[in-house]
Amino acid sequence: METRPKRRSELWFTEEQTRDMRLSLRVDATLLHAQTPYQELAVLDTPEYGRMIVLDGAIQITERDEFCYSEMMAHIPLCAHPAPGSVLIVGGGDGAVLREVLRHPCVTRAVLVDIDEQVIEASRRFLPSIASSMDDPRAEVRHTDAIEYIRNTHGEFDVAIVDSTDPVDFAAGLFEAPFYRDLRQALREDGMVIAQTESPFSDASVVTGAFDALRRVFPVARLCWGAMPTYPTGMWTYTVGSSSYDPSVPVRSCPPGTRYYTPDVHRAAFALPAFLSELIR
Repeated sequence: METRPKRRSELWFTEEQTRDMRLSLRVDATLLHAQTPYQELAVLDTPEYGRMIVLDGAIQITERDEFCYSEMMAHIPLCAHPAPGSVLIVGGGDGAVLREVLRHPCVTRAVLVDIDEQVIEASRRFLPSIASSMDDPRAEVRHTDAIEYIRNTHGEFDVAIVDSTDPVDFAAGLFEAPFYRDLRQALREDGMVIAQTESPFSDASVVTGAFDALRRVFPVARLCWGAMPTYPTGMWTYTVGSSSYDPSVPVRSCPPGTRYYTPDVHRAAFALPAFLSELIR
């Protein structure tokens, strides 16, 4: 008996990354679509990048390429700080950065603060291989406003990781100097912070604004970059502020099993192309 080939879905998700640029992915299934108190949330299953979380029409994480981002966000500061025992993660409700942080045996406490409980619940339900780190006994997951939480925290953390959404609406304050000042207060004297700071091609003003704001707060400020295929332009920046240590120099070994991060990638990420150096000059 002749069997007909399975028809491919013609449902597509399109992210408008800028006014003049879009990314489209074929969708096999819509697993969740909801309006939370803070944003529109969707979980989609795609043949190209696997399951992905979309917030307000912007891709936040996909199963296929999340390691490129989450490994850089976690291992750059944790390998550059000599003793990162206590770590704060701002945002990151999918749990990917938390997973990478908890690879380090020296981490005894990791606090994840994400305002949107429904994002965390969706990640647990639909991305269990990524979100399972939330069940680690060292992890504390808090559903609250990170700005308020940090404002009332003093000297508790060695490393802070700002895994925020794009700088719009309730997340806009996470890219500004007052937030970084409060964040430095929440760190110990030799603390270090890393923040995702968007693409230098599609959001150059965000890169320069966040870098300048962080440079005004921390004695050491460095920009680094890496590949991130499903984020606008595929080139992503991370800004590191440090009270004591040079973030471009790994002083601790990374746990085995990484797919993107290596000590050589760590050092190379701080070697900026000429146009990027000029952008933050």
